[in-house]
Amino acid sequence: MSIPPIQPFLWGTATASYQIEGAVCEDGRAPSIWDTFSHTPHKIERSETGDIACDHYHRHIEDIELMRHLGVQAYRFSISWSRILPTGKGKENAPGFDFYNRLVDDLLAAGITPFVTLFHWDLPQTLQDQGGFASRDISGWFSDYAVKTTERLGDRVANWIMLNEPSVFAFLGHATGVHAPGIADLKTFFATTHHLNLAQGAALQALRSNNASWKLGTTLNIHRGVAADGSEDSTRMAERHNDLWNASFLEPLLSGTYPARILPEVEPYIRAGDLKLIRQPIDFLGVNHYFRAYIQAKPDALIGYEQVAPPPPLPRTSFEWEINPGEFRDLLLELRERYQCPPIYITENGAYFDDVLSEDGKVHDANRIAFLDGYIKAMQEARERGVDIRGYFVWSLLDNFEWASGYRPTFGLVKVDFNTQRRIPKDSYYWYRDLIRQQCA
Repeated sequence: MSIPPIQPFLWGTATASYQIEGAVCEDGRAPSIWDTFSHTPHKIERSETGDIACDHYHRHIEDIELMRHLGVQAYRFSISWSRILPTGKGKENAPGFDFYNRLVDDLLAAGITPFVTLFHWDLPQTLQDQGGFASRDISGWFSDYAVKTTERLGDRVANWIMLNEPSVFAFLGHATGVHAPGIADLKTFFATTHHLNLAQGAALQALRSNNASWKLGTTLNIHRGVAADGSEDSTRMAERHNDLWNASFLEPLLSGTYPARILPEVEPYIRAGDLKLIRQPIDFLGVNHYFRAYIQAKPDALIGYEQVAPPPPLPRTSFEWEINPGEFRDLLLELRERYQCPPIYITENGAYFDDVLSEDGKVHDANRIAFLDGYIKAMQEARERGVDIRGYFVWSLLDNFEWASGYRPTFGLVKVDFNTQRRIPKDSYYWYRDLIRQQCA
C-alpha cells in the first residue's frame, strides 16, 4: 500500500453542547434526555446537572478569545437538538438558531474553522418519549434535523459530523444504563445500535444530495479490548467487546456488514435495504481515543462482561484509564490496514487528572502535558507511517460536565471555577499553544 502525501494539518480543541452551554430553560430550549437523567436522583455524582455548566451560552465570546490566544485553527462543538427543535421535529426555534449563527460567525471572525457535531447524546426528551433510538422512526427524525441545521448554518460551516461516539451512547445508555436515557435492556441495545447506523446513513444521504461541497463524516470512539486475565472466557468476551464497541459501527459504514459473531443479535432489526443505506461514502472519519479496555468475563452482566481497571504496574489517569501512546499509534495503523479508511481526524483525545489550583493562582498540570505530548507524538508517528490524519482536537477546551461523573473529572486545558465561572488557563494550555506555534512555523 502506497503512503499518501502529507496533507495540511489542523490543530483544534473540542466541546459538546450539554457539557458546556447551560441555559437549559432559556430562549425556547426544551429538555433533552440528559436534563431528565441528571435531575433523576442517584444518577449523577453529587446530584450535579448541566443546568449552568460552563455558561457558554452567555460566555461564548470569552471562550472564543481563549481559543484565539491558544492558536487553534479549528473548533469542534455540537448542536443542542432541543435548542433548535424543541419538540425534536417540526417547528424551528429561532432564538436557538440565532445562538449558533452568532457562534459560527464569531469563530470565523477569529479565524477558527467550525467542525459541527449534529448529535452528541442530548436527544430531545419528546423523541425519547416516542421511542428514541430504539424506534426506526429516529432515522427520519434525525435526517430532518440534520437537513434543517445544515440549511441554516451550511453557508458558513463546511465540516459536519453526524454522530459522536454511537458505541458509548448505545452501550452506556441502553445496556448498562449508567448514561441517559438509563435503559438496561439487551434488545433495546441492539435495536439502538442498528438505528444509530441507520439514522446516520439517512442523514449522510440527505446532506450529500443537498450540497456536494460539504465535508461529511462521523466520530467513533475506538479502542481495543484485551482480556484482563488469562481465562478463555475473558478472551472471548474481549472479542465480543471489540465487535460491539468498534466493529458494529466501523463495518456497516465502511464494509456494509455487521460482524458475523453479533449478526444474529442485530438481525431482527435489519430490513431490506438497510445495509445499503448505512454504507454511505464519508469524507473523513473522526476517531476519539482515550484508553485500551481491559475486559473480564461476568456471566451475570447483561452483556456478558465488565470493564475493569488495568493491571497495577501500568500508568493511568485519574479515571483509572491506561496511559499507552504506543497502543494509540498501533490502533491508527490497524485502521489503515483493515479498512478502506477515509482521511482521519482525531476528534477527541485527552486526560483527566486531579488538577489543583496552586498558591500562585495557576494550575501546574505536568501530567496532562506529558500525556498529550506522548499521544501527539504517537499520532505523528502513525502519520509518518502512512495514516492519513488531517487534524487533532484536544478534549477539552474547558473543564465541564462529564456526564454521570458530574464536574469531578477535569479534562480541560482551561480550569473553570464553577462558582464564579472564572476561566483559568492551565500550564497545558500554554504548552499546547507553543506546540501549535512550533508546528505551524
